[in-house]
Amino acid sequence: MKPILAITTGDINGVGCEIVLKTLAHQHVCEVCTPIIYGNQAILRKHMENFAEEVHNIQFNVIQSPREAKEGKINLITCYGDDTPLNLGESTAAAGKASFASLERACKDVKDGLAHALVTAPINKENIQSENFNFTGHTEYLESVFGAETLMMMVSDVMRVALVCNHVAIREVPSKITEERILHKLTILNKALQDDFSIRKPRIAVLALNPHCGDNGLIGTEEKEIIKPAVAKANEQGIWAFGPFSADGFFGVGAYIHYDAVLAMYHDQGLIPFKTLDMNGVNYTAGLPVVRTSPDHGTGYDKAGKNIANVESFAHALFAAIDIMKRREENKELNENRLIIEQ
Repeated sequence: MKPILAITTGDINGVGCEIVLKTLAHQHVCEVCTPIIYGNQAILRKHMENFAEEVHNIQFNVIQSPREAKEGKINLITCYGDDTPLNLGESTAAAGKASFASLERACKDVKDGLAHALVTAPINKENIQSENFNFTGHTEYLESVFGAETLMMMVSDVMRVALVCNHVAIREVPSKITEERILHKLTILNKALQDDFSIRKPRIAVLALNPHCGDNGLIGTEEKEIIKPAVAKANEQGIWAFGPFSADGFFGVGAYIHYDAVLAMYHDQGLIPFKTLDMNGVNYTAGLPVVRTSPDHGTGYDKAGKNIANVESFAHALFAAIDIMKRREENKELNENRLIIEQ
C-alpha cells in the first residue's frame, strides 16, 4: 500500500496552492504515494488559471474521507467554501480561517490514522490567529494536537540544523536557554537522527549562545554554567554531543560537515547559515508520533499568482516525508527483531 499523505494548502493568498499543485502535477508523485489535498477545488482552479499549462493534467478526485482515497489520483477533501475570497498577495482574515480549516482537518485525519504523514504549505502566523489557534507557528500547534514535545529541524543534503528556541523574540531567548531544555532537545535530536535518518551513532555539534563562547565569562556565562554541563550530561547518557562552538567560526570554517546535525540556540543563529547554503531545504518536526514536513520558506505573497514560485523546497518536503516514514518503519522493525534475537 502506498503511503497516504495529508497535504494542507496553507495561506490561499500566498504560493501554497501553486507549489502544491505544481509538485503533484508530476506523475512520479502518484507512483510513490497517495496524495490528499485539504482545501477547496474552486480555489485551487482559480490558482491554476495562472499556470494552466504546467498543471493541465490535474483532475481532482473529491472525497469525504481518506478511506475513499484512490491510488494514482490527486484526492481532495473540501475544508472551506467556494465563496472564500481570494486576494492574492494579501494577508486576510478569510485566508487565515481557510488555512486553519485545512490544517485542523488534516491533523485530525493523521492523528486518527487515516493518513500516514502530514505535509504542510506555509501559513501566515498572524492572520491564522483565533480562539482555536493561539500559537507562534505550525510546530507549536502540532505539539498541542499530538501531545508531544518536539524539535524544529531544518534538513538538506548540506546539513541538518535543530533549534533549542523556535519562534521566540531575541530578548526572551536567554531565559529559555536552560540545562534541562538543551538536554531534552539533544535527546529528541539524537533519537530522530537514529530512527528517522538511520544514523546509528550521531555526532551532534552544539552552538554557544554568546559571541566567542562567552570569552570565559567576559561576554556571558551561559556557556560555562548551562551549555557545557548540558553537553556533559548528554555524553553521560550516550549521546555524542560536542561543544559549545562559537557560531560564526563554526560555520565560517565549514565545521558543520564533520557532524550529523547542529543544535543552535535560537532561530536565526541556525536558520541564517542553513538558508544561505541551501534555500530549498525541508522543515521537519522531530519528536512527533507522526511524520510532518514543510518547505523552509513562508507564504511568498510577493510571488503569489505570478507563476514564479520555486517548488523545489515543497517537493523535497513531500519526498522527505515518504523517506522518513520508510526509515522509521525499517528501524522499528530492526529494533523489534534485535529484542527477539537478544532474548
